[in-house]
Amino acid sequence: MPRTELPSRAPVGDRAHLRADDITVTRGARQILRGVSVTVSARSRLAVVGENGRGKTTLLHVLAGLLAPDSGTVHRAGTFGLARQALRSRSGETVGTLTADALRSAHAALHTLDLASADLARGADGADDRYADALDAATRLDAWDADRRVDMALEALHACTDRTRELATLSVGQRYRVRLACLLGAWHDILLLDEPSNHLDADGLAFLTDRLRGHGGGVALVSHDRALLRDVAREFLDLDPTQDGRPRAYAGGYEAWQDGRRRDRERWIQDYEEQQAEHRRLTVAVDQARDRLSTGWRPAKGTGKHQRQSRAPGAVQALNREREALEAHRITVPEPPLSLRWPALATRPGSALVRAQDVAVAGRLTGPVTLDVDGGDRLLITGENGSGKSTLLSVLADALTPTSGTVRHLAGARVAMVAQEVPSWPGEFTARQVYEQHVGRLTVRGAVPERDLLPLGATGLLDREAMRTPVARMSLGQQRRLDLALRLAVRPHLIIFDEPTNHLSAVLVDELTTALLGTPAAVIVATHDRQLLADLAPWPRLHLTPV
Repeated sequence: MPRTELPSRAPVGDRAHLRADDITVTRGARQILRGVSVTVSARSRLAVVGENGRGKTTLLHVLAGLLAPDSGTVHRAGTFGLARQALRSRSGETVGTLTADALRSAHAALHTLDLASADLARGADGADDRYADALDAATRLDAWDADRRVDMALEALHACTDRTRELATLSVGQRYRVRLACLLGAWHDILLLDEPSNHLDADGLAFLTDRLRGHGGGVALVSHDRALLRDVAREFLDLDPTQDGRPRAYAGGYEAWQDGRRRDRERWIQDYEEQQAEHRRLTVAVDQARDRLSTGWRPAKGTGKHQRQSRAPGAVQALNREREALEAHRITVPEPPLSLRWPALATRPGSALVRAQDVAVAGRLTGPVTLDVDGGDRLLITGENGSGKSTLLSVLADALTPTSGTVRHLAGARVAMVAQEVPSWPGEFTARQVYEQHVGRLTVRGAVPERDLLPLGATGLLDREAMRTPVARMSLGQQRRLDLALRLAVRPHLIIFDEPTNHLSAVLVDELTTALLGTPAAVIVATHDRQLLADLAPWPRLHLTPV
């Protein structure tokens, strides 16, 4: 039976750890984690990586005690804080609710220390020991500086500092930044962070990186942010499929992980291809032996009957030998996982696609902004949070009407936009049903000829199992992959990305970046991702300033 131990209430310093042994988690018919063992110590800088839907978030939840594994054990010592990808707000909750929760341990430690000090001053029995314990607890939490740390984190992440502001009135990104600031400002022996760089601008990313590198305890993070992984992680646990079905651990930092992963994948592909080739060779040998038995052993016309009879046993024996060899051959290496297959897009270089003239949106995008987008164009849109990047992209995608100015999509121009957050699909629909509904609407209104539509599986973004999975059971990363597959299904002439690296694995982001650099389609990208900004540095830029 699985065993889960609750964490202690007080920090324990160097003795802190989260240790998971042989963890298995199954949901329905799908095994999400199998035989995963990992230790996060007080000095760990561990990255949990892998493609979307491989169980990275599930593993963090198992470590944090939010989810009990079906088998395996989890042992915890010390305090830990978890930053989830999504933060839902309950009615009446405010920014102050989150900050008070984050500071509760520090305030309680200081209150206990005050009581112990009073007991010590009046000479109460046992006061010396109580005071020493209280002082040690407050020191471990650095409780005297806790309020300042939270305030500083709120400011650094450009989060809302108004304690009375209801969380329900904040955007998804604003709520997440408040929660992350509270986590970074409070003290925990171990931090568990699920996509912590989402919704952060350049200043916020720099602050996050600095805090994680300087954190006195352990860190385990799930992240698509390659720059963050390079700067912070020293060990990698890769949950992607392997030849033997077990996760791989890599030490030595980001480059060592990339090199080790590449070597493992090359060996896997080579072993798979060799087994497939041997199976084909044996199959051909059986077919040839069968042909020889039926026709090839017959001597020329007029040859005596006894000669034909003498050759027959040899042909039969040869066929039996080849059959036995084929039956004995076993394909033990599973098929390697798919990688991104970017579609062929027949976009003519220089063909007119979108014309935006003197565009502005009151309260959201200062203008005027004028843009001409033609086939093959590249544009990188930058700016702080609140500068109107998402607003401008929505205007260009014809999803938002500008307050002033005009936007024209030239006849036949197909424009697709991948937004920051995935759409809200019916949870009971499978990925394939979502796709069929999506392309059905497009063909009915004549937005794209049916012959031009790309099949759902053509991009390699979703495997057969994912296509059969209800949306409600898909991870955020799988939903992001589905969204990207839907946008590519129309073979767009212009594709617009708003924070394209959100919820995607580092490996898929590398593949996507390569595709964007080479596609004949026009591409517009808005991002805070530092590595993507470096990769797209040669592109023309449009920098927006806050309203």
